[in-house]
Amino acid sequence: MKLKPPDYLDKRKVAKSFDRAALTYEQSAKLQKNIAENLLERLEWLKIAPGHILDVGAGVGGLTYALSQRHKSARIYALDISINMLQEARKKTFLEDSKPFFLCSDAAKLPIADNSIDLLVSNLILQWCNDIHTVFAEFARVLKSDGALFFSTLGPDTLKELRDSWAKVDKASHVNRFIDMHDYGDALLEAGLCDPVMDIDRIELGYHDVKQLMKDLKNIGAHNITAGQPQGLMGKNKFNQMLAAYEQYRSPEDGSLPATYEVIYGYALGKKSLKAFSDPKVIPIFQ
Repeated sequence: MKLKPPDYLDKRKVAKSFDRAALTYEQSAKLQKNIAENLLERLEWLKIAPGHILDVGAGVGGLTYALSQRHKSARIYALDISINMLQEARKKTFLEDSKPFFLCSDAAKLPIADNSIDLLVSNLILQWCNDIHTVFAEFARVLKSDGALFFSTLGPDTLKELRDSWAKVDKASHVNRFIDMHDYGDALLEAGLCDPVMDIDRIELGYHDVKQLMKDLKNIGAHNITAGQPQGLMGKNKFNQMLAAYEQYRSPEDGSLPATYEVIYGYALGKKSLKAFSDPKVIPIFQ
């Protein structure tokens, strides 16, 4: 039997992780909400009035709801791998004339017709995909030629303090893997998507202790579920060694422990796309 690489993500485990987090996600996902708001700001550059919008990785529906308010006449499709997340999303108050279709599916196998989507948005789900080439090929397939893709994801510096602290204890995979910005850019071009633009933002959150950080990750379903994660119960000695190693990062100013997030934003246009932005001379530089 072929062994899976340590950073491999079992989609069934991903779905179950977010199913369990559906009820606690909203209260712990402050960073995710902030990134979604930044993604919405980037949509101001759009020239097109999208008739069909696809939100891939809709979660509990925050971004879907915002899109339904902004594009009241559009047909919106909210897709997520977690059925429980979608059930929470359905509880939100959507306008009757723009109520989304909710689809439980994998981003690598979109149940969407070819060349049918004007606007595809994806907030913080690409890091949960084993093969971004397949996912971007699916995005390119469903996008119209004059459609637009906007996404956010996380880069390799994300949770670097936690990863480095565990590395001082053992060689197991304790933190999910994250892909470099340039790899995303290359995958967009390989999929045939046009004029990709990428940008990075770095956000540092402060925690009283590491256990608080790990609780937040669990509450949003983002704890470690890679194939290389330690099997069985974690020994108390190893865990305490990791906690001690993390202390080197404690801030002398406010006493907090930092957790770094490298946020990647990107957009691209559909295959052989027309310009989708309000002024072809203005290229949005995300800062």
